Amino acid sequence: MTPDAKTAIVQEHAQHGKDTGSPEVQVAILTSRIQELTEHLRTHKKDHSSRRGLLKMVGRRASLLKYLASRNRDRYQGIISKLGLRK
Repeated sequence: MTPDAKTAIVQEHAQHGKDTGSPEVQVAILTSRIQELTEHLRTHKKDHSSRRGLLKMVGRRASLLKYLASRNRDRYQGIISKLGLRK
């Protein structure tokens, strides 16, 4: 992920001007990285170390979403619909 792409994601999902670490921002960054790694694994099927990293990222995103769902249901629904997760 390029720094410009990451900055764009942060600006799109930030809650306020200096927000870089809210759960929404973290979930959006992880989702982008997960999509990139999924494409990599489609061509490199035997890259097991990258597959392990992908599974760790998916688990981290799931726990962030679980935290967000328990704290603020509206923010959870917003990020899910914006990113297109859990149809």
